[in-house]
Amino acid sequence: MRHVLSVLVENEPGVLSRISGLFSGRGFNLDSLNVAPVLEEGVSLMTIVTRGEQQIIEQIVKQLRKLVTVIKVTDMHDSTTVEREMALIKVNATESNRAEILRIVDIFRCKVVDVSLDELTLEVIGDHGKVEAVIALLERFGIKEIARTGTVALRRSMQPEK
Repeated sequence: MRHVLSVLVENEPGVLSRISGLFSGRGFNLDSLNVAPVLEEGVSLMTIVTRGEQQIIEQIVKQLRKLVTVIKVTDMHDSTTVEREMALIKVNATESNRAEILRIVDIFRCKVVDVSLDELTLEVIGDHGKVEAVIALLERFGIKEIARTGTVALRRSMQPEK
């Protein structure tokens, strides 16, 4: 089961290493990890995407809360959230398939950010499912390269805190 964890941390050297070490030391994989400063000075927000059964995720959350530099941990699995991910996808685009690729771009509200004679680079922004759907549709044209940001997420407004 996919879980998005929101972890508010003190912005200090070694925090990322300690948190990723917590996961690897217990044999858990990180699907994605994003870290960026928030409005409060010296504080960052980590958005961690991982997979596991509920009891394993609960263990991870408890272990994260024990770390001194962790201010708050929220498992967003049971919350209504706004999630976004960005991907840049370089796809083969010949004269014969370019129009079909552009239709997919239009349907999914993507952007063409670079063009050459034989390829297009697309920007896809949306939730995890949208990015996966676009990738699945473009695979038959031949994807040359992908760069993804991973998930960032916030709880929707008017949601009670857990």
